[in-house]
Amino acid sequence: MDGDASGVEGDNCDWNSEDEREIDDFSLSSSSSLTPPNEETVTGSGEASSSAGSSNSKLFDKFIGMGFTEKMVAKAIQENGEDNTDSILNTLLTYSTLETSPQEQQHIDSDNYSLDCDGSFMDGFSDVDSWSDNEEITNTVFDEDNKLSSLMSMGYTRDEASIAMERCGLNASLVELTDFICAAQISKVEDAHLPVEEKPRPKLPCIVSAKLKKRKQYDYEIWKRKKQALLDDDETIRLPNPMIGFGVPNESHPTIHRTLPEAAIGPPYFYYENVALAPKGVWTTISRFLYDVEPEFVDSKYFCASARKRGYVHNLPIQNRFPLLPLPPHTIHEALPLTRKWWPSWDERTKLNCLQTCIGSAKLTERIRKALEDYDSEPPLRVQKYVLDECRKWNLVWVGRNKVAPLEPDEVEMLLGFPRNHTRGGGISRTDRYKSLG
Repeated sequence: MDGDASGVEGDNCDWNSEDEREIDDFSLSSSSSLTPPNEETVTGSGEASSSAGSSNSKLFDKFIGMGFTEKMVAKAIQENGEDNTDSILNTLLTYSTLETSPQEQQHIDSDNYSLDCDGSFMDGFSDVDSWSDNEEITNTVFDEDNKLSSLMSMGYTRDEASIAMERCGLNASLVELTDFICAAQISKVEDAHLPVEEKPRPKLPCIVSAKLKKRKQYDYEIWKRKKQALLDDDETIRLPNPMIGFGVPNESHPTIHRTLPEAAIGPPYFYYENVALAPKGVWTTISRFLYDVEPEFVDSKYFCASARKRGYVHNLPIQNRFPLLPLPPHTIHEALPLTRKWWPSWDERTKLNCLQTCIGSAKLTERIRKALEDYDSEPPLRVQKYVLDECRKWNLVWVGRNKVAPLEPDEVEMLLGFPRNHTRGGGISRTDRYKSLG
């Protein structure tokens, strides 16, 4: 039978690959010039001694032919013995990996640590439908490093750039990445200004209390020096407080008068907008290319229900300003009256934070619901703080008992002053609507 014949032939086959035979040939040809270290010289004409010496030399030369160094091969043979070829090879591969990629291993460990730290943050992101199906995926290491370098050259930190690329995806453009970073910075600034309830702290012994006060005083001095260094930087833009620009209608603050360069007075009028918290030096560059006109910084929370810090370089007249009709709602309850019924008394928000291109996920709202349902009455301060922090971060509103939800695209349109369904239809997905409104 053919099958039996093939089986017999298979038993007599030479299973060595061409690479192994080539290595053996190389080893035999070079064995005369190479002497394995740590090998004892055996004198005499006995057949057994001659065979053992030839076998050791052949094994040593075989691994040398594979590209390993003499020192590495000798160390591996000494650790594993001469009879266990597989263990010697595994040891050599381990040595090669440790020598050639210590930086890569360190990078992987760093990435694992970063993922562990940011796991809870990533879990809050929306699980809505993915980016447009027609988008071409360009997930190459070159593009990733190129975008990372571009963001760092714009003044952002490496951590900010890396987190933005992880959240927005590798297909996101530089405009989307910078918008995400600026929105995150604005959110941090807003959180710093919003009142946060503090849990009562137990009384400490006098000695411990004195040490804590001394430590706080030291930390405050360090913070004060850093703040002064930032204020002394000529390139840092000083944002006004309150951020009402050259004057907002219906506000009691007096209108600020400005002097324009002669080349920028009158038509043609120009108007350039960007986020207020742009990287260092950006606003100086913008003004330099537009007749050195001073930027006007305005926060939309002074005339609508959401905060949105923006800067404008323009030569438009600033006298006799008046609001456009119809007036937008000024508070969350005016904009979303159905939320008033479910709004808890301990949530004192009246304005929403800056609207972002990302929204809170269903898993996040479910965790908040479970945290609140454990208590029949008002939850404790630690639960309140957790819920309020998440609501401020993701602009969550109350839609039922112990239930919060992210804003819908049409609600974002209304808050920004666009007509209803302004971004709806035309092949635009729900996620793309958020991106276009962010």
